[in-house]
Amino acid sequence: MNKAILHPKVQEFINEHLNSNITKMILSGSPFEDVSVQELANQIISKLKSESKIPTWFVTKNIYYPPKVNIEQTSSEITANYKSKLIKGETIVDITGGFGIDCFYFSKQFKEVIHCEVNEVLSTIVKHNYEQLKINNVITFSGNGIYYLKNSKETYDAIYIDPSRRSESKGKVFLLQDCIPNVPENIDFLFTKTNQILIKNSPILDITSAINELKFVKEIHIVAIKNEVKELLFLLEKDYRKSITIKTVNKSKKNIQLFNFKYKEKTRSTYSIPLTYLYEPNSAILKSGGFHQICNQLDVFKIQEHSHIYTSNQRIDFPGRIFKIEQVFPYHKKKMKSLLKENKANITIRNFPKTVAQIRKETKIKEGGNSYLFFTKLDTDELVVINCKKIETTEV
Repeated sequence: MNKAILHPKVQEFINEHLNSNITKMILSGSPFEDVSVQELANQIISKLKSESKIPTWFVTKNIYYPPKVNIEQTSSEITANYKSKLIKGETIVDITGGFGIDCFYFSKQFKEVIHCEVNEVLSTIVKHNYEQLKINNVITFSGNGIYYLKNSKETYDAIYIDPSRRSESKGKVFLLQDCIPNVPENIDFLFTKTNQILIKNSPILDITSAINELKFVKEIHIVAIKNEVKELLFLLEKDYRKSITIKTVNKSKKNIQLFNFKYKEKTRSTYSIPLTYLYEPNSAILKSGGFHQICNQLDVFKIQEHSHIYTSNQRIDFPGRIFKIEQVFPYHKKKMKSLLKENKANITIRNFPKTVAQIRKETKIKEGGNSYLFFTKLDTDELVVINCKKIETTEV
């Protein structure tokens, strides 16, 4: 950590060049003897990445930014705030602290927060930033979080873990046991130090596989921002053996869509041909796999077992996109143009044997416009095209 970066003139330069051409600036060199142009570029790039993701840091003076990869990997303020309210107590240990966004929000819910970060430089940066943010109930520890717990005689109200999803030998990984730290390998030890564990996982992680790798899973939260799944959160409670609740949330500036159900709940879908309205679940629900539960809870029909789109005669408040169906016709690439009023449409495929690119090439339908075409399969296995108009609601 180069403290010269915090000099008022350097900070002024960074703020004045947030919208500058970085390549041109690097070629011009640094105007400061003790701060390299590469360091200046990193501060500018990382600060820009923080503007929408972690705005509290962006607007706070004298924040020291780490390499941009740390900003890319950190939680957003929206997700950090959400997860901080899932657990309660007075003390919490974050054994994979990172840039410290999660601990910042834990500090608003817990009396004492311990931030463990194996990267010494990053740990020093986080400590400095907490001082600028006027956070005084977070203890920063530079070192391995598992070792910290093993060397501590204390027990804690909660432990938070955000395992690294990269392995030196395997690259990107899809199992918890391949992440760092290896949570399944350490789960018994971790439950000697706390009764509740919150684990953040990548959206690519398979939910069923993760459940099988863990113990005492109580809740799974699937968090989407503007219809993009950002985090899978597993809440574990010592000795919990009851049914697992899956909670989906899709947040936008306008509203929050919620849909909850029990894991492995025995339900069945009811099926129908397309009726008056068409519904497309948001990305959090699609990730959850709660497709049959939608029919049972929301009183809609599924169009086909594997299509994951729904229909009804009466419009409902649906956690996803809502469309008014204008026409339904059998798929035939040569007749498509004659059936459409304009040669432009937004195309979605659901359980259809061709890609969007193939369909556009065959039909010459351009992207855009006000029409939405769903290429899908009915319960009879007939390939059809559902022509819709989107209904503007308060959702994403």
